[in-house]
Amino acid sequence: MSSIKEHEYLKVCAELASCLSISISAAKKKIDLAAARKGARDLSSRKEIAAKLLEEAIKYSSSNETTIANQLDNLLEALAEEENFMVED
Repeated sequence: MSSIKEHEYLKVCAELASCLSISISAAKKKIDLAAARKGARDLSSRKEIAAKLLEEAIKYSSSNETTIANQLDNLLEALAEEENFMVED
């Protein structure tokens, strides 16, 4: 699929990426997958889907005390029994 160069669409993609702490290409892929599930092919429906995903992400991050970045930090913390584990020798 060719890249969409529409400014408003790219802006929403960038905002979604920032909110979810992911890359813009990952945000576009997330929007593409949601659009494919709904059978949306035109730009206006993709913009609506992107705006809806952004709205949901903002609602989720504001309703939870922890942000996506904080959740990732918590997942990456080493447990006490795993602190001295060596990945490579």
